[in-house]
Parts: sequence; structure tokens; C-alpha cells
Amino acid sequence: MGDQTYQPTLSQLRAFVAVAEYRHFGTAATRLNVSQPTLSQALAALENGLGVQLIERSTRRVLVTDAGARLLGQAKTILEAADGFVATAAGAGGRLAGPLRIGLIPTVAPYVLPAFLPALAAEMPALVPHVVEDQTSRLLEALRAGSLDVAVLALPTDTPGLVEIALYTEDFVLVTPPDHALAGRDDVLPEDLDRLPLLLLDEGHCLRDQTLDLCRSVDARPVGGDTRATSLSTVVQCVAGGLGVTLVPDSALRVETARARLATARFTAPAPGRTIGMVFRASSARAEDYGELAELLRRVAPVGVDAIAGQVG
Repeated sequence: MGDQTYQPTLSQLRAFVAVAEYRHFGTAATRLNVSQPTLSQALAALENGLGVQLIERSTRRVLVTDAGARLLGQAKTILEAADGFVATAAGAGGRLAGPLRIGLIPTVAPYVLPAFLPALAAEMPALVPHVVEDQTSRLLEALRAGSLDVAVLALPTDTPGLVEIALYTEDFVLVTPPDHALAGRDDVLPEDLDRLPLLLLDEGHCLRDQTLDLCRSVDARPVGGDTRATSLSTVVQCVAGGLGVTLVPDSALRVETARARLATARFTAPAPGRTIGMVFRASSARAEDYGELAELLRRVAPVGVDAIAGQVG
């Protein structure tokens, strides 16, 4: 039995929640920006103080014990309350203030941040943003583990325990070499993607999945290749080099097509596209502040998108 006078620290609780969510000590340590020995010591101190094994460790896997599973929700609630307490103390007049850990997917970050960060500094000077660019699955893991506060990504996430605020919608645009048969058209159909040499982002990127879902919805079978890229910039440059065509979100179009000689083609209405939104944990005490943040994101949304008036999902 643990010491009844024992009081866990926030660092110990963060270590427990991160390991429980990631099921990997190295990944959890990286997400919390601490060394692995520091993480292990914090978790061990928590277990010793409570007199309860929370995590079962082996050389092959990390498991959450039954006791750990029962306590995990309470640990998350305590951390959310602590973050809300600090934010309230740091704020003035209810304004969002203090540290904010914000994640963005790679097909959003380069096109939102140039306007968003200066606006944030001007309108919420007490806020200290920390930006993380990563793929959707890892951003959602970081949100659940508490190492991110909010994330900007494609909706819906279909993830329990998260609040989704839709920010804007945007069309997909076909980017082609200048001499392509579809170049300049504004009546393209999804079926026209059939047999095209369609270049895609690497696995794990939601834009890749959205493009493939679109093709499957109309039974289009684009021609695949060995080209692999982790950024839209690389994919578009491959199009400029004559390696194929690609779909680009409208928000990225102006930036990416300015770097090379390219053409575009637009789909007939209703054009395929996506909804970008901000998500955060439903248990967060900062929901009202995050609503202000979402409104700022809408106001500085990139050219080519349609902002969505204050919707929460």
C-alpha cells in the first residue's frame, strides 16, 4: 500500500499519461521533451508513491495495467485542470495567454502560419505558441497524451473525446504540366483521374488518403509510380518535371505553383475538397479560449478557402 500522505507531481502524472498513450518510453519522452531516464524515474516515483503498478514493462512491449487504466482518466483530468489554472492565472480579461502547444498537418502549416503567427502576436501578445508540424495520426496521439493543446487538421477525425471546430472548406485543384490535355479546363470530373499518372504524398498524409478515397468513389484507377514525397512542394516540382499530375488544396495553390511553370484545372461543381478544423480535448478547461483562437484562424485563413462561421462539432 502506498503512503497515504503522498502527493504526485504534475511531471509524474504527465509521464504516466504519455507512456500509457504512446505505449513506448522513447516516444513518450520525446513528446514531453525530456530524457528517457527522467521519464522512467518520474513514472517509477509515481508508482512507488501510490503503491500501485500502472505500467507493465517488458523488452518487447509496454502495457497499461488494470489499475493504470482505472486511474488514467483521472490523471488526464488533473492535468487539464492544472493547465487551465495556469492559463487563467496568466491571462488578462479572459484572453488566451501562456504556453500553447499547437500542431498542424504539413499540408496546412506552410499556408496558414505566415498570416496566423503575426496575427497571434498582435492580438494575443501574452500567448507563447509552440508549433509542431506532423501527420494527422501523430498529432491526435499527442493530443490524447496531453503533449499538444490543439491541432489544426482535416475533419472529421472520428476520434472520441475531442471537440472539433470547423474553420474553412477548400476545393482540390488538379496541377498539371502546361501542355497537358486537361490544362486550363474548369469542367474536370473525378472520373477524369482514371489512368492519369497521379503523384501522391507518402503514406500517413491525410491528403494522400483523401485523394485515393476520391478515386475509389468513382472507380478511377490512376497510374501509380515509384515517386515518393513527404511535402507538397516536392510533389508539385515533380509535376513541373513532367513526372505526372497531382491534386493540391486551393490554399496551397498560389504558393506552390509560383515556383515553376505549371498549369491548373478545376473540377466542375460540386468540386471535391476538404474541411480544415481545430480540435482539442473535450476535457479541456480552456474551451472558451480555444474558440477565440479558432475565430482568429478563420480571419487569417489562406486565399482560396471558404471560412465557416463559428461551428463546433
